[in-house]
Amino acid sequence: MSDSSTVPELHPALATLPNAAFIETLYLQYKDDPQSLPEHWRMFFEGFDLGMCPRTCVAGDQARKQSQVASLLFAYRNRGHLIATLDPLGDNLSEHPDLALGMFDLTDEDLDRVFDTGHLGGPARAPLKEILGILQDTYCRSLGVEYMHIQDVRKRRWLQAEMEPVRNRPVFSKERKLETLENLIDAERFETFLHKRYLGQKRFSLEGAESLIPAIHSIVELAPELGVQELVMGMAHRGRLNVLANILDKSYSMIFGEFEDIGAPNVTGGDGDVKYHRGYSSDHVNRHGNSLHISLTSNPSHLEAVDPVVEGRARAKQRQWNDTERSLVVPLLVHGDAAFAGQGLVAETLNLSQLDGYRTGGTVHLIVNNQIGFTTLPRDARSTPYCTDVAKMIDAPIFHVNGDDPEAVVFAAELALRYRQTFHADVVVDIWCYRRHGHNEGDEPAFTQPVLYKKIKNHPSVRKLYTRRLIEEGVLTPLEEDQLTKDFEARLQDAFEDVASRNQVKEPDAYEGLWKQYGHEYDPRPVDTSVSGPMLDAVTDALTTPPSGFALNPKVQRRLSSFRQNVTERKAIDWGMAELLAYGTLLSEGTPVRLSGQDSERGTFSHRHSVWRDMETQEAYKPLNHIQDEQAKFCVYNSLLSESAVLGFDYGYSLVEPRMLVLWEAQFGDFANGAQVIIDQFVVSSQSKWNRSSGLVMLLPHGYEGQGPEHSNAYLERYLSACAENNIQVCNFTTPAQVFHAFRRQIKRSFRRPLIVMSPKSLLRHKLAVSPVRELMEGRFHEVLDDLTPPKKPTRIVLCSGKVSYDIFLGREANKVEDTVLVRIEQLYPWPEESLRKVLEPYLSSAKELIWAQEEPANRGAWLFVHPRLETLFPDLPLRYVGRPASASPAAGSLKRHKQEQQKLVNQALGLETLDPST
Repeated sequence: MSDSSTVPELHPALATLPNAAFIETLYLQYKDDPQSLPEHWRMFFEGFDLGMCPRTCVAGDQARKQSQVASLLFAYRNRGHLIATLDPLGDNLSEHPDLALGMFDLTDEDLDRVFDTGHLGGPARAPLKEILGILQDTYCRSLGVEYMHIQDVRKRRWLQAEMEPVRNRPVFSKERKLETLENLIDAERFETFLHKRYLGQKRFSLEGAESLIPAIHSIVELAPELGVQELVMGMAHRGRLNVLANILDKSYSMIFGEFEDIGAPNVTGGDGDVKYHRGYSSDHVNRHGNSLHISLTSNPSHLEAVDPVVEGRARAKQRQWNDTERSLVVPLLVHGDAAFAGQGLVAETLNLSQLDGYRTGGTVHLIVNNQIGFTTLPRDARSTPYCTDVAKMIDAPIFHVNGDDPEAVVFAAELALRYRQTFHADVVVDIWCYRRHGHNEGDEPAFTQPVLYKKIKNHPSVRKLYTRRLIEEGVLTPLEEDQLTKDFEARLQDAFEDVASRNQVKEPDAYEGLWKQYGHEYDPRPVDTSVSGPMLDAVTDALTTPPSGFALNPKVQRRLSSFRQNVTERKAIDWGMAELLAYGTLLSEGTPVRLSGQDSERGTFSHRHSVWRDMETQEAYKPLNHIQDEQAKFCVYNSLLSESAVLGFDYGYSLVEPRMLVLWEAQFGDFANGAQVIIDQFVVSSQSKWNRSSGLVMLLPHGYEGQGPEHSNAYLERYLSACAENNIQVCNFTTPAQVFHAFRRQIKRSFRRPLIVMSPKSLLRHKLAVSPVRELMEGRFHEVLDDLTPPKKPTRIVLCSGKVSYDIFLGREANKVEDTVLVRIEQLYPWPEESLRKVLEPYLSSAKELIWAQEEPANRGAWLFVHPRLETLFPDLPLRYVGRPASASPAAGSLKRHKQEQQKLVNQALGLETLDPST
């Protein structure tokens, strides 16, 4: 027997296989004489015996039961939402086998046994039946919560501390209850009034989901108390008029005027939009006298398309507030259930949430869960249990709440906002409700869902249910509720009669705040975009001087020396140099620049290198942020592999910040296909529809170099087909000086319009695509570029745009063609009629034909756009097309075939080959 003084100290290192025999010897000694061992070894073997205790051992049985209770706690927290009463129409699971006591080796006999409650809240120990009651009250009534998927323990503990002590059961004062009821009355009676007065007109009613109004109202009341200054909202058409009226305080008169179609004339001369797509903004003063600015972003029918736009607007506003903590400006998005599950843009936008260039500090997502999408039921609309499951990708907590319990809805909404402000992360509130009418008020839902809509027809409104509840609680009497309803309806009637007596309702001016200094109309007059030599030198010095001890890539280093020499000696610079100098000079003048896109830091074709990486440490250095002490900031970001979300984000940013050059870059021009909804519904039409300007620049690498269908064409024809009312600018530059001046022109002009740039690929390093530095110092942007070496009396005028001009120029030089003048149209829209007429004037007396040459097939590129305009401008000159024939595919996949086609169109443009009649 060992002496206790010789037994080593208990240490985890002893618990290894080589020590097994030694530990067994000590255990036998413990069984024979426990007191012969030190206390720590006795406690160790006591615990061992407890763990090995047979089922008949009381202590062992209690330990096992406690373990099962811990599992039960986890199960309710993790899966209690499955048996929560979420559906107002009653289609809920009555039981779930995963939560049965038998699944945890617990029986009814255990209900009176006392167990540790862990972090459940309340007493540290309680009978099992009390623990079950707490769990069921918290997680299985009208509020079900999904949060155990969150990896961050701090967030889970915070949520538990907020939910479990109060059992997810809000305690409202009489005043709060009455306020909630008034919100419901306002929501319901507003819809009822519209239904009676404008029978059959679309309004996309909120009926069945009226709890959305007290939910948002509670957020706008609480937000200022949590330090929020602005709420940036986005939502589709369902319930939008109700939100405009009852949250943003858009006057009932203005809304009725829109139904009567007597709104004020559109100040831009555009076409406007339907009332349930328009945006609005207002200031809300809460019950404590604190103010919150609320703006609802204009949105088309493409349901979730507004999501990234809202995020971009919020980010820009945070910048204006210097809100580095991202607590002062909060995005709020209202979704539909079918769209949230079905639209890929939702996942793309969620993916933005924690990325450096796109983070907004978390978004509050409210889902109006109608449990139907148009005519489609959830079983046909998604492959997941909930419409919200996509939000789990970013560990967002999800509150599922029964819309017929408005107090639970308000509680969830306020908890969501507090979570967002605490953790600066996204959070989702899924309001289960129903849609009382069809997709719109003229639709008959019983055609496809007769059983569902029979149930809805007989289901009382949430206002009626809540009124009944408050009467039973003694909060108000039926007469008081009736008076509240009559008072609200009287206000509606007064507004209606006021509109009926007028023939016009004034709309607010969209150009307020920062936008007051910018005109509504496009102004074609040139602006001064030249810069001084010393400014160019200062920017060049920053762009060519690595910080001390910085291990710069040798290839980048070699580029810098030639860059510096070309600028300081006033030689020629290439495309990448001109672009960086444009940014740098704007920064020096106080204009910030934001550039984002796939691989934008270096540029897809390694032409930019706006961010340097230390070869040893990977440390990033942005030379454009080191020009001088007082300068604006250069923000450049490599984006996620998304077009739609990122373009939407940057577009939204540009809506808020006209003083900043905002650029989005596609990796290849055709990648913009993935953002077509943003382009069609926002970029090219927002001025006309919503009277909203944007100065966004879209960089779309374009040009035929034999890289196949997907890496040749940026689909220029699509943008040109959308051109009208001076809505956008579409350019295809050919010189570095042109891009320099165009980018600076974008800021120097007195108005803002999107700029679509068919930015090049091969021209980035083309030996002829260079510009003398003096053109940056003395020149300006030219819509049309004349031939640098024109023949004296040309018989053929070749017009073209973009990179193909160099191919034709080299062909002319190689073949010594002396009868052809080559003119480049740098800006295709707005159509430069006067500039083109002026440039061509000297050649018209000798010219016999006018050629339009392009690389793209005849059904693509600019041909279909320029054809009628050139015929109108030069009716006496025969107009011919040179280029590839019409094609279903943008380009050939064979490099050999590409070269043959390219050579053929060059020869035809120069008159060296006969034109193909088929083109």
